[in-house]
Amino acid sequence: MSNNKIRVQTPYGDTDIILEYGRMALQANGAIWAQWGDTVVLVTTVGQQIDYHPDFMPLTVNYQEMSYATGRIPGGYFRREIGRPSERETLVSRLIDRPIRPLFPKGLNYEIQVIATVLSADQIHDPAILAMTGASAALCISNLPFLGPIAGLKIGYFDGNFILNPDLETLEKSQLNLTLACTSEGVVMVEGGAKFVSEELLAQAIEWGQKQALPILEIQKELQAKCGQTKIEFEPPQIPEDLKEKVAELAKVKLEQALFIPEKLQRKTAKKTVYKEVKQALAEWIAEHPEQENYIDEILEELEKKIVRHKIVTTQTRIDGRDLTTVRPLNIEVGLLPRTHGSALFARGETKVLSIATLGTSADEQRIETLAGDSSKRFMLHYNFPPYCVGEVKPLRGPSRREIGHGALAERAISPVLPSEEEFPFTLRVVSEVMESNGSSSMATVCGSSLALMDAGVPIKEPVAGIAMGLIKEGENYYILTDILGDEDHLGDMDFKVAGTKDGVTAIQMDLKITGIPSEIMEKALLQAKDARLYILEAMTQVLDKPRAEVSPYAPKVHTLHISPDRIRDIIGPMGKNIKKITSTTHSTVEIEENGTITIFAPNKDALDKTIEMILYFDQKPELGKNYSGAVKKILDFGAVVEILPGVDGLLHISQISNHRINRIEDILKVGDIVKVKVVEIDNNGKIRLSKIAVLKEEQGEEIDLKDYAQPKPKNNNNKRNNYKRR
Repeated sequence: MSNNKIRVQTPYGDTDIILEYGRMALQANGAIWAQWGDTVVLVTTVGQQIDYHPDFMPLTVNYQEMSYATGRIPGGYFRREIGRPSERETLVSRLIDRPIRPLFPKGLNYEIQVIATVLSADQIHDPAILAMTGASAALCISNLPFLGPIAGLKIGYFDGNFILNPDLETLEKSQLNLTLACTSEGVVMVEGGAKFVSEELLAQAIEWGQKQALPILEIQKELQAKCGQTKIEFEPPQIPEDLKEKVAELAKVKLEQALFIPEKLQRKTAKKTVYKEVKQALAEWIAEHPEQENYIDEILEELEKKIVRHKIVTTQTRIDGRDLTTVRPLNIEVGLLPRTHGSALFARGETKVLSIATLGTSADEQRIETLAGDSSKRFMLHYNFPPYCVGEVKPLRGPSRREIGHGALAERAISPVLPSEEEFPFTLRVVSEVMESNGSSSMATVCGSSLALMDAGVPIKEPVAGIAMGLIKEGENYYILTDILGDEDHLGDMDFKVAGTKDGVTAIQMDLKITGIPSEIMEKALLQAKDARLYILEAMTQVLDKPRAEVSPYAPKVHTLHISPDRIRDIIGPMGKNIKKITSTTHSTVEIEENGTITIFAPNKDALDKTIEMILYFDQKPELGKNYSGAVKKILDFGAVVEILPGVDGLLHISQISNHRINRIEDILKVGDIVKVKVVEIDNNGKIRLSKIAVLKEEQGEEIDLKDYAQPKPKNNNNKRNNYKRR
């Protein structure tokens, strides 16, 4: 192993992407310094042999963003990156994991860990894209078996053009935000969102992206040729042919009967019975060949796969008797939870999801700390997959990577239809509780969450629905399945989820178990998904065709006021005294902006009305001829200053205090006294003159002429005018 650095690079968007080996982490099986602009990610891979052949790929992927990458110190008490990964770190870890996992040989008895660490981030070039490619390069140059390379890329679409790896500013106005992973054979992973784009445009984007990935694939091959290690000789365990024949002879007929029982739990029970009977029948064989016992389950699973796929290929009939394009029966309810703000139960076959919407204030927004800076989210969608939904017993812990990923997909699908904060200033949260699962619960979550928001009175632009598609590819022939079951996902070649409105796609996610599919299959799957989506949307609108006209009586009441900005300090008061009194009295949340916009969130209508009244008290304007009770703020030689409204003072001249002569004002008034006065004059400069005498006469029944109490105007004489101004 040489310590000499070996570098390859190629133009990628606005600058070169660099892959380098030999700089650091040389004790790992593979280590790549990946650089793109000023963004640097170190990706390492290490594999350790294990003593058994697992029935799943023992791969762990960790993506971690270090605060020092952007010259920041982490928040929190410990001031270091510790604890659970952030949501973004989890989602990027999944982006790396999903395309590389199918590219390891089946039965590989190595535990493999990939770690991608962001060392520097320029906030222009996405480290997630760099980490995907870096992980592939690290595996390619390592001695671990890997059927790559793959290339990661992002696609935007703006002003009629596709954009390779757009920056954050461009993505804000882009109609597409797609992340792709490609091999030389085709696309193996798609993840992203869209703003109501057509299926045809999506297919074009994916085909265009595949071509842009070719240079990145080529430099990885070049790097592998320059410094790649000899791959570990690995042969998957050879299962004896006579054992395969014995298992097939014992199981095939019964397994065919079990596999096509429509109900999931009955089918699962029947399959377990077949597995058990086969092992009992082979008890003597197992006693003679104990090392082959673990092969029996593998043989039965492979037999399952052949049986199901053969029936689909030969008869276009699926496990539950459907044809390739039929959506399972739908059952939809809304408003079924009495005290929540909005709720919906969406069932598609044996997949059932309960979605609950909650409205909150801006104080409920999620605060997020990332390498791109601090931000906040006013819409959150959380997906829960409890063990009972698949009839299992498991400990309840925090959300898994899968749960976080499914929630993010559904959140991305619904975000484009949400009202702006100006239109609907609530913070929104939807929780999806999966009640039963047999097929895509994430797409059921999209449907149920859309309905729950409408039930809560959120004025979304359009309802959103989603559907999961599958694929059976045999040679050159392929069969696309609409609304796949869990078993079809497990035994098929593709899991392709598409969500959107009647106007276009808003989210997409695809994972392949093969090394790539051509673009024409992708386009056909998208168009077939569109038919299913429109069918589901029609069923949803028959239950609830538009958002409720009003929010739930249990939701916060919201109202927006606009006041003069110079009154804000009066509403807040010294040390926040006034605003604290308002919120503690009404239990409302009051948000004040510098431009004088005030948003009130109150627990009920009475509290809202009281809050408005208390706020407007500080925003009153004095009215000519109106009586006020004000506090004496200051005593002057010629009168008193009286605060008639919060922050509004007027002059009560000595001549307007009493009908009797006054020698000293202090004999009549002192600071803090409450005095009833009338506004008798407001001049052009806003200065206010008050009269107590006018109030007294009015109370005695006399008619009042304000002119009698106003300050006399000087005659139209320049000298006198000047003297008046000086006075």
